[in-house]
Amino acid sequence: MKINVIAVFPQILDSLNYGVTGTAIEKNILEIQRIDLKDYPLNSYGSIDDKPFAGSEGMIISPIPISKAISLVKNKGKVIYLSPQGKTLNQKKVKELATLNDLTIICGRYEGIDQRIIDEYVDEEISIGDYVLSGGEIAATVLIDSIVRNLPGALGNEKSLTNDSFSDGRLKGHSYTRPRDFEGREVPDELVSGNHEIMKEWKIANSLWVTKQKRPDLFSNLQLSEKEMILLQKYELAQKNLRKGDGWKYSWKVWKRAIKRT
Repeated sequence: MKINVIAVFPQILDSLNYGVTGTAIEKNILEIQRIDLKDYPLNSYGSIDDKPFAGSEGMIISPIPISKAISLVKNKGKVIYLSPQGKTLNQKKVKELATLNDLTIICGRYEGIDQRIIDEYVDEEISIGDYVLSGGEIAATVLIDSIVRNLPGALGNEKSLTNDSFSDGRLKGHSYTRPRDFEGREVPDELVSGNHEIMKEWKIANSLWVTKQKRPDLFSNLQLSEKEMILLQKYELAQKNLRKGDGWKYSWKVWKRAIKRT
């Protein structure tokens, strides 16, 4: 996949040289072309922005340098402008974009870009959230990283993709590693029971419970199977039987008692 990024400060995208995206670049799974708008100034002073008509705070990036930058891209593919006015990015959109061969991202700065660029070139506006950033470069790194994880061969373990939060409309459950006992808090017995079926069922139930507790909006959209509903009911019942102070943990014995009662 080739992604073209048009930006005022393309150096911010250097973080993509590391981790999963860096590996994808090394494997030739991903190619990123960075186009610096400052290479196409309006005058000898190096300006790429100008005052808005009718007056307003800040400056607007001129359509001239953006138009020149876009003209350099041979295969633009879908053109996206990262904007607060865009639809909020979600995993469904990420998977859709990951199927493209070419993608062009325009990063705004200052008070934005001239509307005529949006009207003429942009296929879709995307926002990464309802908050304000200094520019679209950081948003571009977020978008690119999320896309790359869905490219075949980008991840060392493809199963991690299917287990990620939002991959199936639910959040990933709790994760634990050694030591088994950390400052008096122990890993749930189910995860060290050695029984693969119990461990699998615990992970399913825990994921559903976490989603229900933290993102009820996501949970309300889930279509649970009969087995998933039973596992969640068992988990919730076990939570109610916690000893005071345990908080996040319940014992394997409580889980087994819950099974017998259903």
